[in-house]
Amino acid sequence: MKLWVRTWMAAAVVALMVCAAPPRAKAQDSGISGTLLDLEGKPWPDYTVTLESEQGTKTDTKTDKSGKYSFTGLKMGTYKLSVMLPYQKEPYVAGQVKVSGGQTVPADLNLLELVAKKNPEYAAAVKKQAEEGKKTVGMKAHFEAGDVALNAAKQAKADQAKAPADQRDTLKQQATDEAGRAITEFEAAKASAPEKDPNLPLIYSRLGDAYEAAGRADDAIAAYKAAIEIKPAANFYMNLGGIQGRAGKTEDATASFQKAAELDPANAAQAWRNYGIIMYKVGKTQEAIEPLKKSTELDPKNAQGWYLLATCMTADPSIYKTTGSSIEVNPKPGTVEAFQHAIDLDPNGPYGKEAKAGLDQLKQMMGGIATKVNEKKKKP
Repeated sequence: MKLWVRTWMAAAVVALMVCAAPPRAKAQDSGISGTLLDLEGKPWPDYTVTLESEQGTKTDTKTDKSGKYSFTGLKMGTYKLSVMLPYQKEPYVAGQVKVSGGQTVPADLNLLELVAKKNPEYAAAVKKQAEEGKKTVGMKAHFEAGDVALNAAKQAKADQAKAPADQRDTLKQQATDEAGRAITEFEAAKASAPEKDPNLPLIYSRLGDAYEAAGRADDAIAAYKAAIEIKPAANFYMNLGGIQGRAGKTEDATASFQKAAELDPANAAQAWRNYGIIMYKVGKTQEAIEPLKKSTELDPKNAQGWYLLATCMTADPSIYKTTGSSIEVNPKPGTVEAFQHAIDLDPNGPYGKEAKAGLDQLKQMMGGIATKVNEKKKKP
Protein backbone atom coordinates (compact mmCIF):
# COMPACT_ATOMS: atom_id res chain seq x y z
CA MET A 1 0.00 0.00 0.00
CA LYS A 2 2.83 2.46 0.86
CA LEU A 3 4.65 1.54 -2.33
CA TRP A 4 1.58 2.34 -4.43
CA VAL A 5 1.17 5.72 -2.68
CA ARG A 6 4.80 6.66 -3.27
CA THR A 7 4.54 5.74 -6.97
CA TRP A 8 1.39 7.75 -7.41
CA MET A 9 2.89 10.79 -5.66
CA ALA A 10 6.02 10.63 -7.86
CA ALA A 11 3.85 10.59 -10.99
CA ALA A 12 1.89 13.56 -9.72
CA VAL A 13 5.06 15.55 -9.05
CA VAL A 14 6.32 14.88 -12.60
CA ALA A 15 2.97 15.97 -14.01
CA LEU A 16 3.09 19.18 -12.01
CA MET A 17 6.62 19.88 -13.22
CA VAL A 18 5.56 19.43 -16.83
CA CYS A 19 2.59 21.70 -16.39
CA ALA A 20 4.66 24.29 -14.62
CA ALA A 21 7.47 24.34 -17.24
CA PRO A 22 7.63 27.69 -19.14
CA PRO A 23 6.46 27.56 -22.82
CA ARG A 24 9.12 27.53 -25.55
CA ALA A 25 9.61 30.76 -27.46
CA LYS A 26 7.64 30.55 -30.69
CA ALA A 27 9.79 31.09 -33.77
CA GLN A 28 8.96 34.45 -35.26
CA ASP A 29 8.70 34.83 -39.05
CA SER A 30 11.24 36.99 -40.83
CA GLY A 31 11.08 38.47 -44.29
CA ILE A 32 12.42 40.81 -46.96
CA SER A 33 10.37 43.36 -48.87
CA GLY A 34 11.01 46.29 -51.15
CA THR A 35 10.43 47.92 -54.51
CA LEU A 36 12.11 46.95 -57.77
CA LEU A 37 12.96 49.95 -59.97
CA ASP A 38 13.91 49.42 -63.62
CA LEU A 39 16.84 50.83 -65.59
CA GLU A 40 15.07 54.20 -65.80
CA GLY A 41 14.31 54.30 -62.08
CA LYS A 42 10.60 53.51 -62.57
CA PRO A 43 8.67 50.80 -60.69
CA TRP A 44 8.99 47.51 -62.55
CA PRO A 45 5.65 45.65 -62.36
CA ASP A 46 5.13 41.93 -62.85
CA TYR A 47 8.83 41.15 -62.88
CA THR A 48 10.58 38.19 -61.23
CA VAL A 49 12.85 38.62 -58.20
CA THR A 50 14.82 35.58 -57.04
CA LEU A 51 15.87 34.90 -53.44
CA GLU A 52 18.74 32.48 -52.71
CA SER A 53 19.59 31.21 -49.23
CA GLU A 54 23.04 30.34 -47.90
CA GLN A 55 22.24 26.71 -48.61
CA GLY A 56 21.55 27.49 -52.28
CA THR A 57 17.74 27.18 -52.09
CA LYS A 58 16.06 29.54 -54.53
CA THR A 59 12.60 31.10 -54.37
CA ASP A 60 10.95 33.36 -56.94
CA THR A 61 8.30 36.02 -56.54
CA LYS A 62 6.69 38.58 -58.84
CA THR A 63 6.45 42.29 -58.24
CA ASP A 64 2.96 43.77 -58.10
CA LYS A 65 1.65 46.56 -60.34
CA SER A 66 3.57 49.08 -58.21
CA GLY A 67 6.83 47.17 -58.47
CA LYS A 68 6.68 45.94 -54.86
CA TYR A 69 7.83 42.46 -53.84
CA SER A 70 8.15 40.48 -50.61
CA PHE A 71 9.48 37.21 -49.22
CA THR A 72 8.08 35.90 -45.93
CA GLY A 73 8.64 32.98 -43.57
CA LEU A 74 12.42 33.23 -43.76
CA LYS A 75 14.94 31.78 -41.31
CA MET A 76 17.78 33.86 -39.97
CA GLY A 77 20.65 34.13 -42.39
CA THR A 78 22.08 36.00 -45.35
CA TYR A 79 20.18 35.97 -48.64
CA LYS A 80 21.01 36.99 -52.22
CA LEU A 81 18.49 38.95 -54.28
CA SER A 82 18.83 38.71 -58.06
CA VAL A 83 16.93 39.57 -61.24
CA MET A 84 17.34 38.44 -64.84
CA LEU A 85 18.16 41.57 -66.83
CA PRO A 86 17.03 41.87 -70.48
CA TYR A 87 19.28 40.17 -73.05
CA GLN A 88 21.59 38.71 -70.36
CA LYS A 89 22.35 35.01 -69.94
CA GLU A 90 23.12 35.07 -66.21
CA PRO A 91 21.05 36.61 -63.39
CA TYR A 92 22.24 39.90 -61.91
CA VAL A 93 22.82 39.83 -58.12
CA ALA A 94 21.22 43.07 -56.98
CA GLY A 95 22.10 42.76 -53.30
CA GLN A 96 22.66 40.69 -50.17
CA VAL A 97 20.39 40.99 -47.13
CA LYS A 98 21.03 39.72 -43.60
CA VAL A 99 17.86 38.63 -41.84
CA SER A 100 17.48 38.28 -38.07
CA GLY A 101 14.64 36.60 -36.27
CA GLY A 102 11.28 38.32 -36.23
CA GLN A 103 12.12 41.18 -38.58
CA THR A 104 11.19 42.19 -42.15
CA VAL A 105 14.19 43.77 -43.77
CA PRO A 106 13.55 46.54 -46.32
CA ALA A 107 15.52 46.07 -49.55
CA ASP A 108 14.72 48.36 -52.47
CA LEU A 109 16.45 47.38 -55.72
CA ASN A 110 17.12 50.42 -57.90
CA LEU A 111 18.57 49.19 -61.20
CA LEU A 112 19.07 52.75 -62.42
CA GLU A 113 21.67 53.23 -59.68
CA LEU A 114 22.97 49.67 -59.64
CA VAL A 115 23.26 49.07 -63.42
CA ALA A 116 22.23 51.87 -65.77
CA LYS A 117 24.54 54.58 -64.44
CA LYS A 118 27.46 52.18 -64.33
CA ASN A 119 26.79 50.82 -67.83
CA PRO A 120 24.95 53.50 -69.86
CA GLU A 121 25.61 51.73 -73.19
CA TYR A 122 23.75 48.66 -72.00
CA ALA A 123 20.87 50.75 -70.64
CA ALA A 124 20.61 52.64 -73.94
CA ALA A 125 20.55 49.38 -75.90
CA VAL A 126 17.76 47.98 -73.70
CA LYS A 127 15.76 51.18 -74.12
CA LYS A 128 16.14 51.05 -77.89
CA GLN A 129 15.05 47.42 -77.98
CA ALA A 130 11.98 48.26 -75.88
CA GLU A 131 11.04 51.09 -78.24
CA GLU A 132 11.45 48.82 -81.25
CA GLY A 133 9.34 46.21 -79.49
CA LYS A 134 6.52 48.75 -79.20
CA LYS A 135 6.93 49.58 -82.89
CA THR A 136 6.69 45.90 -83.75
CA VAL A 137 3.38 45.61 -81.92
CA GLY A 138 2.02 48.60 -83.85
CA MET A 139 3.42 47.28 -87.11
CA LYS A 140 1.74 43.91 -86.62
CA ALA A 141 -1.64 45.53 -85.94
CA HIS A 142 -1.44 47.64 -89.11
CA PHE A 143 -0.24 44.66 -91.16
CA GLU A 144 -3.11 42.46 -90.03
CA ALA A 145 -5.64 45.22 -90.75
CA GLY A 146 -4.11 45.66 -94.19
CA ASP A 147 -4.43 41.95 -94.90
CA VAL A 148 -8.11 42.00 -93.94
CA ALA A 149 -8.78 44.97 -96.22
CA LEU A 150 -6.83 43.46 -99.12
CA ASN A 151 -8.73 40.18 -98.89
CA ALA A 152 -11.99 42.13 -98.79
CA ALA A 153 -10.96 44.04 -101.92
CA LYS A 154 -10.17 40.80 -103.76
CA GLN A 155 -13.46 39.25 -102.67
CA ALA A 156 -15.46 42.29 -103.81
CA LYS A 157 -13.73 42.16 -107.18
CA ALA A 158 -14.48 38.44 -107.52
CA ASP A 159 -18.11 39.02 -106.53
CA GLN A 160 -18.37 41.85 -109.03
CA ALA A 161 -17.65 39.49 -111.93
CA LYS A 162 -20.57 37.23 -110.93
CA ALA A 163 -23.03 39.86 -109.68
CA PRO A 164 -26.12 41.16 -111.51
CA ALA A 165 -25.54 44.35 -113.49
CA ASP A 166 -27.33 46.54 -110.93
CA GLN A 167 -24.93 45.45 -108.17
CA ARG A 168 -21.63 45.77 -110.00
CA ASP A 169 -21.04 49.47 -109.43
CA THR A 170 -21.50 49.04 -105.69
CA LEU A 171 -19.08 46.11 -105.57
CA LYS A 172 -16.59 47.99 -107.74
CA GLN A 173 -16.63 50.92 -105.32
CA GLN A 174 -16.31 48.52 -102.39
CA ALA A 175 -13.25 46.92 -103.97
CA THR A 176 -11.72 50.36 -104.54
CA ASP A 177 -12.40 51.48 -100.98
CA GLU A 178 -10.99 48.31 -99.44
CA ALA A 179 -7.88 48.49 -101.63
CA GLY A 180 -7.34 52.08 -100.51
CA ARG A 181 -7.75 51.03 -96.88
CA ALA A 182 -5.22 48.24 -97.40
CA ILE A 183 -2.70 50.70 -98.84
CA THR A 184 -3.13 52.99 -95.83
CA GLU A 185 -2.61 50.15 -93.35
CA PHE A 186 0.41 48.65 -95.13
CA GLU A 187 2.00 52.08 -95.43
CA ALA A 188 1.46 52.52 -91.68
CA ALA A 189 2.96 49.09 -91.05
CA LYS A 190 6.01 50.06 -93.10
CA ALA A 191 6.40 53.31 -91.16
CA SER A 192 6.02 51.50 -87.83
CA ALA A 193 8.51 48.75 -88.58
CA PRO A 194 11.82 48.97 -86.69
CA GLU A 195 14.94 49.65 -88.71
CA LYS A 196 16.12 46.54 -90.58
CA ASP A 197 13.03 44.63 -89.47
CA PRO A 198 13.00 41.19 -91.18
CA ASN A 199 9.29 41.67 -91.92
CA LEU A 200 9.88 44.66 -94.21
CA PRO A 201 10.13 42.63 -97.46
CA LEU A 202 6.78 40.99 -96.71
CA ILE A 203 5.21 44.36 -95.89
CA TYR A 204 6.46 45.82 -99.17
CA SER A 205 5.12 42.84 -101.11
CA ARG A 206 1.66 43.15 -99.54
CA LEU A 207 1.76 46.87 -100.23
CA GLY A 208 2.49 46.04 -103.85
CA ASP A 209 -0.53 43.72 -103.97
CA ALA A 210 -2.71 46.47 -102.50
CA TYR A 211 -1.46 49.00 -105.04
CA GLU A 212 -2.26 46.62 -107.89
CA ALA A 213 -5.73 45.98 -106.46
CA ALA A 214 -6.23 49.76 -106.54
CA GLY A 215 -5.15 49.91 -110.19
CA ARG A 216 -1.80 51.58 -109.43
CA ALA A 217 0.53 49.23 -111.33
CA ASP A 218 3.60 51.49 -111.28
CA ASP A 219 3.38 51.90 -107.50
CA ALA A 220 2.89 48.14 -107.14
CA ILE A 221 6.02 47.48 -109.21
CA ALA A 222 8.01 49.97 -107.13
CA ALA A 223 6.87 48.30 -103.89
CA TYR A 224 7.92 44.87 -105.09
CA LYS A 225 11.28 46.20 -106.24
CA ALA A 226 11.77 47.61 -102.73
CA ALA A 227 11.03 44.16 -101.29
CA ILE A 228 13.48 42.54 -103.70
CA GLU A 229 16.20 45.06 -102.83
CA ILE A 230 16.04 43.85 -99.23
CA LYS A 231 15.39 40.18 -100.00
CA PRO A 232 15.83 38.99 -103.61
CA ALA A 233 13.55 35.97 -103.28
CA ALA A 234 12.14 33.94 -106.18
CA ASN A 235 8.52 34.38 -105.09
CA PHE A 236 8.92 38.18 -105.05
CA TYR A 237 10.32 38.12 -108.59
CA MET A 238 7.44 35.87 -109.67
CA ASN A 239 4.83 38.22 -108.22
CA LEU A 240 6.60 41.22 -109.73
CA GLY A 241 6.57 39.51 -113.11
CA GLY A 242 2.84 38.91 -112.80
CA ILE A 243 2.16 42.59 -112.11
CA GLN A 244 4.42 43.63 -115.00
CA GLY A 245 2.74 41.16 -117.34
CA ARG A 246 -0.76 42.31 -116.46
CA ALA A 247 0.39 45.91 -116.94
CA GLY A 248 1.60 45.16 -120.45
CA LYS A 249 5.32 45.34 -119.58
CA THR A 250 6.14 42.07 -121.33
CA GLU A 251 9.91 42.44 -121.51
CA ASP A 252 10.16 43.39 -117.86
CA ALA A 253 7.91 40.50 -116.92
CA THR A 254 10.04 38.06 -118.89
CA ALA A 255 13.15 39.27 -117.07
CA SER A 256 11.45 38.91 -113.68
CA PHE A 257 10.25 35.37 -114.35
CA GLN A 258 13.69 34.46 -115.70
CA LYS A 259 15.20 35.67 -112.41
CA ALA A 260 12.64 33.68 -110.42
CA ALA A 261 13.55 30.55 -112.39
CA GLU A 262 17.28 31.13 -111.80
CA LEU A 263 16.84 31.66 -108.05
CA ASP A 264 14.63 28.60 -107.61
CA PRO A 265 15.51 26.04 -110.32
CA ALA A 266 13.37 23.36 -108.68
CA ASN A 267 10.26 25.47 -109.36
CA ALA A 268 11.36 27.03 -112.64
CA ALA A 269 8.68 25.18 -114.59
CA GLN A 270 6.02 26.61 -112.28
CA ALA A 271 7.44 30.10 -112.76
CA TRP A 272 7.22 29.91 -116.55
CA ARG A 273 3.80 28.26 -116.42
CA ASN A 274 2.53 31.06 -114.16
CA TYR A 275 3.82 33.60 -116.66
CA GLY A 276 2.03 31.79 -119.48
CA ILE A 277 -1.20 31.66 -117.49
CA ILE A 278 -1.02 35.40 -116.76
CA MET A 279 -0.48 36.23 -120.44
CA TYR A 280 -3.28 33.86 -121.43
CA LYS A 281 -5.75 35.40 -118.99
CA VAL A 282 -5.10 38.95 -120.24
CA GLY A 283 -5.58 37.84 -123.84
CA LYS A 284 -1.90 37.98 -124.84
CA THR A 285 -1.83 34.45 -126.16
CA GLN A 286 1.17 34.91 -128.44
CA GLU A 287 3.27 36.28 -125.61
CA ALA A 288 2.26 33.20 -123.60
CA ILE A 289 3.69 30.69 -126.07
CA GLU A 290 7.40 30.99 -125.23
CA PRO A 291 7.04 30.77 -121.45
CA LEU A 292 4.67 27.82 -121.84
CA LYS A 293 7.19 26.09 -124.10
CA LYS A 294 9.84 26.54 -121.42
CA SER A 295 7.45 25.21 -118.81
CA THR A 296 6.60 22.06 -120.78
CA GLU A 297 10.27 21.42 -121.51
CA LEU A 298 11.07 21.56 -117.79
CA ASP A 299 7.94 19.72 -116.68
CA PRO A 300 6.70 17.52 -119.55
CA LYS A 301 4.18 15.73 -117.33
CA ASN A 302 2.00 18.75 -116.58
CA ALA A 303 -1.25 18.54 -118.56
CA GLN A 304 -2.21 22.16 -117.91
CA GLY A 305 1.00 23.44 -119.52
CA TRP A 306 0.49 21.38 -122.67
CA TYR A 307 -3.17 22.32 -122.99
CA LEU A 308 -2.49 26.06 -122.61
CA LEU A 309 0.42 25.87 -125.06
CA ALA A 310 -1.74 24.19 -127.70
CA THR A 311 -4.61 26.62 -127.09
CA CYS A 312 -2.35 29.67 -127.46
CA MET A 313 -0.84 28.23 -130.63
CA THR A 314 -4.26 27.84 -132.21
CA ALA A 315 -5.08 31.44 -131.31
CA ASP A 316 -2.35 32.73 -133.65
CA PRO A 317 -4.11 34.60 -136.51
CA SER A 318 -1.25 33.80 -138.90
CA ILE A 319 -2.21 30.12 -139.09
CA TYR A 320 -5.53 30.95 -140.75
CA LYS A 321 -5.58 31.73 -144.48
CA THR A 322 -8.59 32.50 -146.64
CA THR A 323 -8.47 30.78 -150.02
CA GLY A 324 -11.37 31.37 -152.32
CA SER A 325 -14.47 30.35 -150.47
CA SER A 326 -12.75 28.51 -147.63
CA ILE A 327 -10.36 29.08 -144.73
CA GLU A 328 -7.25 26.94 -144.59
CA VAL A 329 -5.63 26.20 -141.26
CA ASN A 330 -1.91 25.51 -141.01
CA PRO A 331 -1.22 25.04 -137.28
CA LYS A 332 2.15 25.80 -135.79
CA PRO A 333 4.50 22.83 -135.53
CA GLY A 334 3.88 20.96 -132.31
CA THR A 335 0.26 22.09 -131.83
CA VAL A 336 -1.29 18.67 -132.44
CA GLU A 337 1.35 17.02 -130.26
CA ALA A 338 0.70 19.51 -127.43
CA PHE A 339 -3.01 18.73 -127.47
CA GLN A 340 -2.23 14.99 -127.50
CA HIS A 341 0.15 15.26 -124.54
CA ALA A 342 -2.59 16.96 -122.50
CA ILE A 343 -5.05 14.22 -123.44
CA ASP A 344 -2.61 11.43 -122.54
CA LEU A 345 -1.64 13.00 -119.22
CA ASP A 346 -5.17 13.92 -118.11
CA PRO A 347 -7.58 11.66 -120.05
CA ASN A 348 -10.49 12.05 -117.64
CA GLY A 349 -9.66 15.44 -116.19
CA PRO A 350 -10.59 18.95 -117.27
CA TYR A 351 -7.42 19.65 -119.28
CA GLY A 352 -7.62 16.33 -121.10
CA LYS A 353 -11.25 16.84 -122.03
CA GLU A 354 -10.68 20.42 -123.20
CA ALA A 355 -7.63 19.31 -125.16
CA LYS A 356 -9.61 16.57 -126.92
CA ALA A 357 -12.32 19.03 -127.90
CA GLY A 358 -9.69 21.48 -129.15
CA LEU A 359 -7.84 18.81 -131.12
CA ASP A 360 -11.05 17.52 -132.75
CA GLN A 361 -11.95 21.05 -133.77
CA LEU A 362 -8.45 21.70 -135.11
CA LYS A 363 -8.48 18.52 -137.22
CA GLN A 364 -11.86 19.48 -138.62
CA MET A 365 -10.58 22.94 -139.48
CA MET A 366 -7.42 21.56 -141.10
CA GLY A 367 -9.64 20.04 -143.78
CA GLY A 368 -10.76 23.53 -144.76
CA ILE A 369 -13.78 25.55 -143.67
CA ALA A 370 -16.24 26.58 -146.34
CA THR A 371 -17.23 30.24 -146.36
CA LYS A 372 -19.91 32.23 -148.13
CA VAL A 373 -17.93 35.43 -148.18
CA ASN A 374 -17.57 35.55 -151.99
CA GLU A 375 -20.91 34.03 -152.92
CA LYS A 376 -23.50 36.32 -154.48
CA LYS A 377 -27.00 36.31 -153.17
CA LYS A 378 -29.40 34.43 -155.40
CA LYS A 379 -32.20 36.40 -156.94
CA PRO A 380 -35.59 35.51 -155.59
